[in-house]
Amino acid sequence: MQDAPPQADSPLGHGLKQRHLSMIALGGVIGAGLFVGSGTAIAAAGPSIILAYAISGALVMLVMRMLGEMAAANPASGSFSVHAERAMGPWAGFTAGWSFWFLLCVAVGLEGIGAAKIVHGWVPGVPEWAWVALFMLVFCGTNLAAVKNFGEFEFWFAALKVGAIVLFLGIGVLAILGWLPDTDAPGMTNLTGQGGFMPNGVDGLIVGLLASVFAYGGLETVTIAAAESEHPVQGVAKAVRTAMWRIALFYVGSMAVVVTLLPWTAEEVAAKGPYVATLDHLGIDGAGQIMNVVVLIALLSAMNANIYGASRMANSLVRRGMGPKALGQLYGGVPRIAVLTSSAFGFLCVLLSYWRPDDIFQWLLNTIGAIILVVWFFIAAAQLRLRTKLERESPEKLVVKMWFFPWLTYVALAGMATVFVLMARESETRTQLYYSGGLTLILMVVGYARQKAVENRGTGVPQP
Repeated sequence: MQDAPPQADSPLGHGLKQRHLSMIALGGVIGAGLFVGSGTAIAAAGPSIILAYAISGALVMLVMRMLGEMAAANPASGSFSVHAERAMGPWAGFTAGWSFWFLLCVAVGLEGIGAAKIVHGWVPGVPEWAWVALFMLVFCGTNLAAVKNFGEFEFWFAALKVGAIVLFLGIGVLAILGWLPDTDAPGMTNLTGQGGFMPNGVDGLIVGLLASVFAYGGLETVTIAAAESEHPVQGVAKAVRTAMWRIALFYVGSMAVVVTLLPWTAEEVAAKGPYVATLDHLGIDGAGQIMNVVVLIALLSAMNANIYGASRMANSLVRRGMGPKALGQLYGGVPRIAVLTSSAFGFLCVLLSYWRPDDIFQWLLNTIGAIILVVWFFIAAAQLRLRTKLERESPEKLVVKMWFFPWLTYVALAGMATVFVLMARESETRTQLYYSGGLTLILMVVGYARQKAVENRGTGVPQP
């Protein structure tokens, strides 16, 4: 099977500029999981949360480097689904693609519910389900229009998130140095006091590690968006290369600031979120409301990006003969039927948040808990096989190269296997592993059966 030339895998629009791609990559690493979810991770791991985020960040760096290598060689709106199909067969592309599509669709609903809770706190007279419906209408409409509209929305959303993080880090560093008015440098007190750097031992570090792994989801969208950019190869190469330092700065840096300035045992870290708790501790007026606005922006940004990513993944799958043909229809370069279908679950969440407001969030979270790890596994397995083929047949396409191939690819696969084992050990994450594993197994069986049926008919499978 010959590799396609390095271009998009469908006649989508090409309205994304380099500034859009760069900011999508930058904004994709800053989500609500960082702003809010990291609080419970700190409560479990203590100061060793810095180590947890560094370890999981290293794994994500390897995954993004592998994905960047394949995406630069063959930009495709189906991203890793296309690469998995090339490497392992249609069943792998089917499984990776539709599992990621399901992940994004459910995430849209989760983010809508989370955003609605924030706005409901400001305007309690309007029910949460009404806010979910409003957000879904806005971002469904945005994605039905030309792709440049999605790019502009995401550019400014990401710019606001990045600005908030940079400002927080700047204030935090000044406070650590004791250069803020009415503040004293904390030194190592909070890092080594209260039970030491690893107060809950290895078990606490493991809980923090698992929480941090899933906070990194969202980086994959940039390789999907690259297919609709003006210069796909150069765009994805630059975006992936610069993603490395962002992970260290935004995630590891933020955690270091929080646990240096605040005792990890402080109840407000988990209750308010680490960023709000830190700013309140420093006596900055209105910190809670400021961060609520930032978290709202992060959630709305994620809704926008996930509807986009889901619709493009569905479109790519259909164009490769892996789904209903209607989803592949384009209108002005936009897969509008795929956008509407990918948004449908978000609208369903309007009803779910009305019927089951108390437990629907956790149930949905369990369903998609480990899918991102499944996707990463397909990325690593595909890169392991495709790199050798590219070196032999098309070495000029290796614009981005995985470091120390194949050894670091094996390290990444071992890291993913370790996370799966750790999830099985912990009661809270074991349920997520069962749900996500069951969905993945079903998709694998369906994908393999479909592949065999096509082969038996002798019609061949459309090439990615």
